[in-house]
Amino acid sequence: MVQKMHPESLMMSYGYKPALSEGAVKCPIFQTSTFCFKSAEEGKAFFEVAYGLRDKKPAEELGLIYSRINNPDLEILENRLTLWDEAEECAVFESGMSAISTLLLEFLSPGDLLMVSSPLYGGTDHFVNHFLPKIGIDVIEFKPRQTYEDMTALIENSGKADKLAMIYLETPANPTNDLIDIQCCKEIAEKYSREDKKVYLAVDNTYMGPLWQHPLNLGADFVLYSATKYIGGHSDVIAGACLGSKEVMTRIKNLRTFLGNMAGPWTGWLLLRSLETLKVRMEQQAKNAEVIANFLNNHPKVEKVYYPGLLSADDEQYEIYKRQCSSPGAMVSFDIKGGEKEAFTFLNNLKLVKLAVSLGSTESLGEHPATMTHAGVEPHHRAAMNITDKLIRLSIGVENVYDLENDIGNALSKV
Repeated sequence: MVQKMHPESLMMSYGYKPALSEGAVKCPIFQTSTFCFKSAEEGKAFFEVAYGLRDKKPAEELGLIYSRINNPDLEILENRLTLWDEAEECAVFESGMSAISTLLLEFLSPGDLLMVSSPLYGGTDHFVNHFLPKIGIDVIEFKPRQTYEDMTALIENSGKADKLAMIYLETPANPTNDLIDIQCCKEIAEKYSREDKKVYLAVDNTYMGPLWQHPLNLGADFVLYSATKYIGGHSDVIAGACLGSKEVMTRIKNLRTFLGNMAGPWTGWLLLRSLETLKVRMEQQAKNAEVIANFLNNHPKVEKVYYPGLLSADDEQYEIYKRQCSSPGAMVSFDIKGGEKEAFTFLNNLKLVKLAVSLGSTESLGEHPATMTHAGVEPHHRAAMNITDKLIRLSIGVENVYDLENDIGNALSKV
């Protein structure tokens, strides 16, 4: 009996046939805009499938047509990404926001109601609260720790319970590390689904990456990533990904074809490279983050640390964490004693940790959410989400953890 291999082993070769590329061990960069057909009949067949004029026949593959539709680097990358989340299909985009906006535009229509968790990444928050209402989509928010009853009451009180089309959430939340119960949200989606209108559940899993949480296995219809983060992991590529069943991903890929926001061959190649070290990188980052979180938690100039690994067993979020996550991750946020002045002093005195936004890369990064990643969020909204002037977000990298500890300690000593 052939034993099934683990994803980290398959990242080296899955979906790639060296014989089709002159025996190259690694997938080349297919830097081409278009591909030749063997015959006019073959070209016709490829377009019929690509444009949804008919379903693929058994064992038929979508042939290569044009890099806006498909490209070997992109297709192999998408095949490999499905392995971590055990998804049927994956679509990769030129940015995380491309993945998010394409999903929302495809599955929401004017008059629909969208329910979102709060806080959200600043870009998502802006798209949801400023763009979607322009095209007639209503949005309601729920907060961490709200119960099934609280959330259903919000839906009922909106007066548009029959229009609920999707529940969209981030867990852990950016930048507070608040956890949302995916299974609870799935129960709500099922409660409001009808035979003629399914309510979808989408989860932005960027904070946990493909390793530490698997929303599809918890009932989500979609899992989304800013692939710039852990999947890319080297701060040198912008990309996004959306995964789900074949049925829903066919719709996503069709819209992607006509919006033209798919990832190019260079992006695909860079991410294929990064996937080979994804597990070892993320595991080292998680180990380092645990040390840094405990260091901060015991520091006299730190008021509070937001990190799932520090949740106490009597906290209701602890049960969600243990059920949903296999690791506390590598994102550590904390309130420094003081406000913006003290936060800026700390950030300005970091040496090894870089003062920059983004997360999930090999280098450690620090930023001030209230004035940086979440600057576009309305002030009263930021306050309600506990994104205050004293909050600092750290993305922990793969450096020597004691060097990181010393750097952070020295920066705190200047406050």
